[in-house]
Amino acid sequence: MANFITGFRAVCAIVLLSVRTFSVPFYVVYATAGISDMLDGFIARKTKTASTFGAKTDGIADFILTAVCLVKILPCIRIPDWLSVWIAGIALIKCANYLSGTFSRKQYMLHTIANKTTGLLLFLTPFFVNRIALPFFAIPICTVATFAAAQEGYLIATPDRKSVLPIACDRNSKITQ
Repeated sequence: MANFITGFRAVCAIVLLSVRTFSVPFYVVYATAGISDMLDGFIARKTKTASTFGAKTDGIADFILTAVCLVKILPCIRIPDWLSVWIAGIALIKCANYLSGTFSRKQYMLHTIANKTTGLLLFLTPFFVNRIALPFFAIPICTVATFAAAQEGYLIATPDRKSVLPIACDRNSKITQ
Protein backbone atom coordinates (compact mmCIF):
# COMPACT_ATOMS: atom_id res chain seq x y z
CA MET A 1 0.00 0.00 0.00
CA ALA A 2 2.78 2.45 0.92
CA ASN A 3 4.63 1.80 -2.34
CA PHE A 4 1.40 2.40 -4.26
CA ILE A 5 1.05 5.79 -2.54
CA THR A 6 4.66 6.59 -3.41
CA GLY A 7 4.00 5.71 -7.06
CA PHE A 8 0.86 7.82 -6.96
CA ARG A 9 3.02 10.80 -5.92
CA ALA A 10 5.16 10.35 -9.02
CA VAL A 11 2.01 10.24 -11.16
CA CYS A 12 0.75 13.43 -9.48
CA ALA A 13 4.05 15.08 -10.31
CA ILE A 14 3.69 14.17 -13.97
CA VAL A 15 0.09 15.45 -13.96
CA LEU A 16 1.41 18.78 -12.59
CA LEU A 17 3.24 19.24 -15.89
CA SER A 18 -0.11 19.48 -17.69
CA VAL A 19 -1.87 22.02 -15.45
CA ARG A 20 -1.41 25.78 -15.33
CA THR A 21 0.93 26.83 -12.51
CA PHE A 22 -0.82 28.37 -9.48
CA SER A 23 -4.27 27.39 -10.78
CA VAL A 24 -6.80 25.56 -8.60
CA PRO A 25 -6.02 22.21 -10.31
CA PHE A 26 -2.30 22.86 -9.72
CA TYR A 27 -2.87 23.37 -5.98
CA VAL A 28 -5.15 20.32 -5.71
CA VAL A 29 -2.68 17.99 -7.42
CA TYR A 30 0.28 19.55 -5.59
CA ALA A 31 -1.40 19.20 -2.18
CA THR A 32 -2.38 15.61 -3.00
CA ALA A 33 1.22 14.81 -3.89
CA GLY A 34 2.45 16.44 -0.68
CA ILE A 35 -0.03 14.56 1.48
CA SER A 36 0.97 11.30 -0.21
CA ASP A 37 4.58 12.05 0.77
CA MET A 38 3.53 12.35 4.40
CA LEU A 39 1.37 9.22 4.28
CA ASP A 40 3.55 6.65 2.54
CA GLY A 41 6.21 6.41 5.22
CA PHE A 42 3.65 6.56 8.03
CA ILE A 43 1.65 3.72 6.48
CA ALA A 44 4.78 1.66 5.81
CA ARG A 45 5.82 1.97 9.46
CA LYS A 46 2.33 1.26 10.85
CA THR A 47 1.84 -1.79 8.62
CA LYS A 48 5.44 -2.91 9.19
CA THR A 49 6.04 -2.96 5.42
CA ALA A 50 8.94 -0.48 5.38
CA SER A 51 11.64 -1.66 3.01
CA THR A 52 14.82 -0.57 1.27
CA PHE A 53 12.89 -0.64 -2.01
CA GLY A 54 10.22 1.64 -0.53
CA ALA A 55 12.83 4.04 0.80
CA LYS A 56 14.53 4.23 -2.60
CA THR A 57 11.29 4.70 -4.52
CA ASP A 58 10.25 7.37 -2.02
CA GLY A 59 13.46 9.25 -2.80
CA ILE A 60 12.85 8.87 -6.54
CA ALA A 61 9.25 10.11 -6.23
CA ASP A 62 10.46 13.05 -4.13
CA PHE A 63 13.06 13.89 -6.77
CA ILE A 64 10.48 13.75 -9.58
CA LEU A 65 8.05 15.97 -7.66
CA THR A 66 10.80 18.46 -6.79
CA ALA A 67 12.08 18.59 -10.37
CA VAL A 68 8.58 19.14 -11.77
CA CYS A 69 7.86 21.85 -9.21
CA LEU A 70 11.10 23.63 -10.09
CA VAL A 71 10.27 23.45 -13.81
CA LYS A 72 6.77 24.78 -13.19
CA ILE A 73 7.36 27.39 -10.47
CA LEU A 74 10.78 28.96 -11.13
CA PRO A 75 9.79 30.53 -14.48
CA CYS A 76 6.82 32.18 -12.73
CA ILE A 77 8.77 34.00 -10.01
CA ARG A 78 11.64 36.42 -9.88
CA ILE A 79 14.28 35.46 -7.35
CA PRO A 80 16.64 38.26 -6.27
CA ASP A 81 20.33 37.60 -6.89
CA TRP A 82 21.20 37.56 -3.17
CA LEU A 83 18.56 34.88 -2.59
CA SER A 84 19.81 32.83 -5.54
CA VAL A 85 23.31 32.88 -4.06
CA TRP A 86 21.98 31.79 -0.66
CA ILE A 87 19.94 28.96 -2.20
CA ALA A 88 22.95 27.85 -4.28
CA GLY A 89 25.06 27.78 -1.10
CA ILE A 90 22.52 25.60 0.67
CA ALA A 91 22.37 23.32 -2.37
CA LEU A 92 26.17 22.98 -2.40
CA ILE A 93 26.22 22.05 1.29
CA LYS A 94 23.41 19.53 0.76
CA CYS A 95 25.27 18.00 -2.22
CA ALA A 96 28.45 17.73 -0.15
CA ASN A 97 26.43 16.12 2.65
CA TYR A 98 24.86 13.70 0.18
CA LEU A 99 28.24 12.65 -1.21
CA SER A 100 29.87 12.47 2.20
CA GLY A 101 26.98 10.52 3.69
CA THR A 102 26.78 8.14 0.76
CA PHE A 103 30.45 7.27 0.79
CA SER A 104 31.24 7.42 4.50
CA ARG A 105 28.02 6.20 6.10
CA LYS A 106 26.02 4.62 3.28
CA GLN A 107 23.20 6.95 4.33
CA TYR A 108 22.36 9.73 1.93
CA MET A 109 19.96 11.82 3.96
CA LEU A 110 19.38 12.25 7.64
CA HIS A 111 15.78 12.76 8.63
CA THR A 112 16.45 15.42 11.22
CA ILE A 113 13.76 17.63 12.67
CA ALA A 114 15.41 20.59 10.92
CA ASN A 115 15.34 18.76 7.55
CA LYS A 116 11.69 17.83 8.04
CA THR A 117 10.87 21.44 8.99
CA THR A 118 12.67 22.68 5.87
CA GLY A 119 10.69 20.24 3.75
CA LEU A 120 7.40 21.40 5.26
CA LEU A 121 8.26 25.06 4.70
CA LEU A 122 9.31 24.37 1.11
CA PHE A 123 6.10 22.41 0.55
CA LEU A 124 4.06 25.42 1.73
CA THR A 125 5.96 27.87 -0.51
CA PRO A 126 3.73 27.62 -3.61
CA PHE A 127 0.72 28.53 -1.49
CA PHE A 128 2.36 31.83 -0.51
CA VAL A 129 4.53 32.77 -3.48
CA ASN A 130 1.88 34.97 -5.11
CA ARG A 131 0.44 36.31 -1.86
CA ILE A 132 3.45 37.43 0.18
CA ALA A 133 6.61 39.21 -0.99
CA LEU A 134 9.25 36.56 -1.61
CA PRO A 135 11.84 37.79 0.94
CA PHE A 136 9.30 37.68 3.78
CA PHE A 137 8.95 33.94 3.58
CA ALA A 138 12.21 33.05 1.80
CA ILE A 139 14.45 34.39 4.57
CA PRO A 140 12.95 32.17 7.30
CA ILE A 141 12.96 29.15 4.97
CA CYS A 142 16.59 29.70 3.96
CA THR A 143 17.57 30.25 7.58
CA VAL A 144 16.04 26.92 8.62
CA ALA A 145 17.47 25.20 5.52
CA THR A 146 20.96 26.57 6.24
CA PHE A 147 20.77 25.30 9.82
CA ALA A 148 19.45 21.93 8.61
CA ALA A 149 22.25 21.56 6.05
CA ALA A 150 24.93 22.50 8.58
CA GLN A 151 23.44 20.18 11.21
CA GLU A 152 23.26 17.33 8.71
CA GLY A 153 26.92 17.87 7.77
CA TYR A 154 27.88 17.86 11.44
CA LEU A 155 25.95 14.65 12.11
CA ILE A 156 27.51 12.92 9.09
CA ALA A 157 30.98 14.00 10.23
CA THR A 158 30.39 12.93 13.85
CA PRO A 159 31.82 9.42 14.15
CA ASP A 160 29.89 8.57 17.31
CA ARG A 161 26.39 9.98 17.08
CA LYS A 162 25.55 8.69 20.55
CA SER A 163 27.22 11.82 21.88
CA VAL A 164 24.89 14.03 19.83
CA LEU A 165 21.57 15.26 21.18
CA PRO A 166 18.54 13.25 19.98
CA ILE A 167 17.88 15.39 16.90
CA ALA A 168 18.14 12.92 14.07
CA CYS A 169 15.51 10.44 12.98
CA ASP A 170 16.39 7.28 11.14
CA ARG A 171 14.33 5.78 8.30
CA ASN A 172 11.92 4.29 10.83
CA SER A 173 11.35 7.71 12.44
CA LYS A 174 12.85 6.61 15.70
CA ILE A 175 15.04 9.12 17.41
CA THR A 176 18.67 8.09 17.16
CA GLN A 177 21.07 9.04 19.88
